Amino acid sequence: MMLSGWGRSPVVDAQVYVPRDLEALQKLVVSKPSMIARGCGRAYGDSAINSSATIDMRRLNRMLAFDAKTGQLIAEAGVALCDIIATFLPQGWFPKITPGTKFVTLGGMIAADVHGKNHRRDGSFGACVDWIEVMAADGSIQRCSPESHVELFKHTLGGMGLTGIISRAAIRLRAVETGWIRQTTIPEPDLISAMAALERAQGSTYSVAWIDCLATGANLGRSLVFLGDHAKLSDLPTHLSLYPFDTPSKRKVLVPFNFPRFALNRLSLRTFNTLYYRRGAWNRGQQLVDWDSYFYPLDTVADWNRIYGRMGFAQFQCALPLDRSQEALSTLLQTVARAGTGSFLAVLKRFGPQESPVSFPMEGFSLALDFPLTTKVYQLLAQLDRITVEHGGRFYLAKDSRMSAETLRAADSRVGDFVRLRAERGWKNAFQSAQAERLSL
Repeated sequence: MMLSGWGRSPVVDAQVYVPRDLEALQKLVVSKPSMIARGCGRAYGDSAINSSATIDMRRLNRMLAFDAKTGQLIAEAGVALCDIIATFLPQGWFPKITPGTKFVTLGGMIAADVHGKNHRRDGSFGACVDWIEVMAADGSIQRCSPESHVELFKHTLGGMGLTGIISRAAIRLRAVETGWIRQTTIPEPDLISAMAALERAQGSTYSVAWIDCLATGANLGRSLVFLGDHAKLSDLPTHLSLYPFDTPSKRKVLVPFNFPRFALNRLSLRTFNTLYYRRGAWNRGQQLVDWDSYFYPLDTVADWNRIYGRMGFAQFQCALPLDRSQEALSTLLQTVARAGTGSFLAVLKRFGPQESPVSFPMEGFSLALDFPLTTKVYQLLAQLDRITVEHGGRFYLAKDSRMSAETLRAADSRVGDFVRLRAERGWKNAFQSAQAERLSL
């Protein structure tokens, strides 16, 4: 079948297999010379596609055990985050780290070592993983953890499925008293103010900023900063405190067709950005927001990737070192504004320290931008790549769909060690994605 990531480009003709249990998975793995695991397909590019054997893990989706004292959940890799939340939030537990969509699998979150709005305080997903079971090319399963088979554990977190097939894992959830978030909205007039607001937000569990990437001059980088904390029972008004985990159900909005290319232009983007900023400024201050609206606002729009048209879209996401972030971000935003190819989704986060052999985050700031794919956009993305490399930044493989191997190596000195380890451990031939081939991993 024809497969792509969430960005809908590139499209690869792939053979897809759907094992129903662990035994079927083992038989499949030993029979294929090259393969990659796939979950919900929410990686933006080609990191979960192998033309000869893409293994759809979503049937291996059992939750196996839960410790109500510690919040430890043991589950198969194909369990979806939305099902974890549906099962355990009514019992007072929520994911400790979550990406911006709940339609991802446990294995996918581990493979990408996803981060959330709380990286500065809680780290990336690996910080809540107690152990992982990884299937090798011969069908054997190795349990690894921070204390046992550490090399495999560390390289599986953020290794994009290139160390083996993640079959099951143990993770820790966070105890919460309600399903509500105390959100504080802070409008900021420019980039420097937004960065300062995120620096001051150390007391908040969650922090993120939306940026108007078409604003220029004195308004360059004007932003809405959103801070958040899990609301306690005492924070809720009486009518909500009676059923603290009941939150409003969302009506799904469907994007039924691909938007025409002309729909996303400088005028429509500028209009949207201006109205969104003004609406946020009007709603400044603190309010109660349900968990779904705070963490997963786009999940209520089914097939929202169609908004970018038939050709699809690319996300640019970089992490920049703290001491060079302001200069780099200013240059990136100026370049985007000059190009006139703005982004609805322009997200700024403050990362905390992280040392790992392959995961994306570093201490500093992360910027994510979405662009509909055109020849002009590819040229812009190449410029943004160069600016990032020049300022010591690196790129998020879970969002990549078109980077070159040369750019990756220029940005990330860890790549060579990972490639050598893959060859030494026999992972390179057995576990390969279209992205890994493109990036010579």
